[in-house]
Amino acid sequence: MGHLRIPVRVSVVTVAGLALLVTGCTSTKSGGSDTSTASGGKVSIGLVTKTNSNPYFVKLRESAQAEADKHGAKLIALAGKSDGDNQGQVDAINNLVTQGVKGILITPSNSTGVLSAIKAARDKGIIVIALDTATDPASAVDATFATDNKAAGVKQGKYVKGALGDKTPAVVLLDGTPGSTVDDLRHNGFLEGFGLTSGSSEIKGTAVTNGDQTKAQTAMENLYQRDKDINAVYTINEPAAAGAAQALSGKSGVVIGSIDGSCTGVSNVKSGKFAATVMQFPKKMAQQGVDAVVDYAENGKKPSGFIDTGSQLITDKPVSGLDSKDTAWGLKNCWG
Repeated sequence: MGHLRIPVRVSVVTVAGLALLVTGCTSTKSGGSDTSTASGGKVSIGLVTKTNSNPYFVKLRESAQAEADKHGAKLIALAGKSDGDNQGQVDAINNLVTQGVKGILITPSNSTGVLSAIKAARDKGIIVIALDTATDPASAVDATFATDNKAAGVKQGKYVKGALGDKTPAVVLLDGTPGSTVDDLRHNGFLEGFGLTSGSSEIKGTAVTNGDQTKAQTAMENLYQRDKDINAVYTINEPAAAGAAQALSGKSGVVIGSIDGSCTGVSNVKSGKFAATVMQFPKKMAQQGVDAVVDYAENGKKPSGFIDTGSQLITDKPVSGLDSKDTAWGLKNCWG
């Protein structure tokens, strides 16, 4: 069968005003010993995530809040209305600048779409750090704390291929959001790990899912309807993997891989809904990002370059030659 691409419509909601952003997802809790700026005020740190609902970004926000509380700093957390809401993130950055934050931590929905807003913030002396998702170019921010997403994709690809054994691969790719470096790096890493290229005949179809479970389920149903020989599924994240698993419920012999490492995702691996996931560590990203802004406020020190926060393959069905941990370990360490 030819290489199909099943588009899933992306609904992008433009944020109408800054007030909506603040109302939607602002957190200003503080605690612990005070960390102050030279003028005597509490250090304010902005956090801009892709969405306020994806469990991964909820965990990242909660961890950033806890670390800010530890330092006695003020966290102002904003987000786009959906994955891909670039304008919402631009508005959020501009909002944070007007609120006088010392630093901004951001997981950009579009790796190039927020560059002008980031430059304007940095021109005002605000440190900007990318979490989870790199900008393009990476030098647009002061530093990036993130998973090596290509390496995570390679791990998923190697595992899925190894788990297939001697079966002839029939692969589908459930991608995330076009324009995201995370999407590109994981996708390309999976192909490399599996030993495929974008034009390989083993690839039976792709779909844009925005990492959304419902969209992934619909896409997987459509792809499987067109080719029932599909036996391997790449997914951008665990919600997409859960959607694929739901679509393939009752169908045996399909290896689903993923990336995230949430406690829910690890439980889905344990129950057999998908075969493996590659765990990330967003708590570490958030903690290191907040610490870096506080250090900048206190000592003028800036981090630089890419800081890899690590990844770990989780499965109860290990493949020879691949380093992995079982789900018991995964449930103890999920999203640490």
